[in-house]
Amino acid sequence: MAPTFSAWFATKKGPPSVGFQLKTGLPIPDTLPKDHVLVKVQAIALNPYIYKMNIGLPNFVAKRPHVIERDMAGIVVNPNGTEFVAGDLVFGSNAGAMSEYMVIPSRSLVLQPPNVTPLEAAGLAIVTLTANQALKDLQVKAGQTVFINGGSSAVGLSAIQIAKSLGCNVVATASARNKDVLLNLGVDEFIDYTRAPLVEQLAKRDSPPFDAVFDAVGLKDPALYLNCPSYLAPRGMYVSAGGFPGSRKDLAGVLRQVFSGKLLPTWLGGVPRKFGFVTCPSAKKDFEEVRTLVAEGAVKPIVDSVHSFDRAGVMAAYDKLMTNRAVGKVVIKIEDSTDKA
Repeated sequence: MAPTFSAWFATKKGPPSVGFQLKTGLPIPDTLPKDHVLVKVQAIALNPYIYKMNIGLPNFVAKRPHVIERDMAGIVVNPNGTEFVAGDLVFGSNAGAMSEYMVIPSRSLVLQPPNVTPLEAAGLAIVTLTANQALKDLQVKAGQTVFINGGSSAVGLSAIQIAKSLGCNVVATASARNKDVLLNLGVDEFIDYTRAPLVEQLAKRDSPPFDAVFDAVGLKDPALYLNCPSYLAPRGMYVSAGGFPGSRKDLAGVLRQVFSGKLLPTWLGGVPRKFGFVTCPSAKKDFEEVRTLVAEGAVKPIVDSVHSFDRAGVMAAYDKLMTNRAVGKVVIKIEDSTDKA
């Protein structure tokens, strides 16, 4: 009998408990497209937009059924003439990661850093790629002060570490329960966003304005950008990660406010500060940069929790993710994966 594997599919619109299904008995591919690699997956890291899109998008847009998730770490089984060799430990990101075996373009993979486990490597790609690109877009330099909203988010945790490695001063937000996590990463000033409206707290700071703002939370509250002249230097830039308010109507309203602020002249209510969205890069060189950041110790991946690949484990993992209280990545472990660095 030919060897088979299991994978998690999005099969219908709805939350994970309704829309995600484990399918078994899938044949392991024995022929691969050019420049693709067969990887035996060790661990998968969950991303919030996966379940949010499954809740919000109809079938004809989401193109169900499809294997879910993107971030993974694993072992090369068939290098298929690429630069890899069988047995290489790799991490990367591409559609269809929640699977015991994955066919993935070689350009979307790099070797796992030697100083992390597969469980840690699984969550490196999207959050570290995004954080690194955001700081590039902001053009931050040593000695400058960067404000990071959402410091305890997975992207925020990576951004804090990269900014500190660049020699920046970092001011970051989180709730009080995560204060020590951020301070241990080197945050110079912690702001508890639950203590009072964040815009008010920032406007009252008795410190020079920020040189750059990275909103790792995304488009949750346009007020942070619309009021940023009170705390962002005139030549500073505001960069936002992707984010999704509770409904498409809310999203449309936020976008309208943000782009009005960006595009209108000041005398018509425009915001005299540069604004941009960060996009997650996908070039091979970007994955290599992430690997180097981790291998050199500039970024230490943070894992919130580890769950099993069966239904109970996967549903518990998404339940944790949907609380919005995970600190670091929520990871699914394939049972026979190794935890050795």
